[in-house]
Amino acid sequence: MSIDRIVLAFAGAMVLLSLVLAQLHSPYWLWLTAFVGANLLQSAFTGFCPLARIVRALGAKPGQAFQ
Repeated sequence: MSIDRIVLAFAGAMVLLSLVLAQLHSPYWLWLTAFVGANLLQSAFTGFCPLARIVRALGAKPGQAFQ
């Protein structure tokens, strides 16, 4: 699996997890959704994604978006 797919899968999982936690525990979990969305937005413009760097260091192959 490429870095791109790992980053997108992780972001999607975090959004879904925060929505479930907001329903079950506290609406403050929606701040996690906001953080993930803001990080995705800034990475679209800057090309910098902290998770992509971590995944690359762990040995995942590069994709097209995060070089």
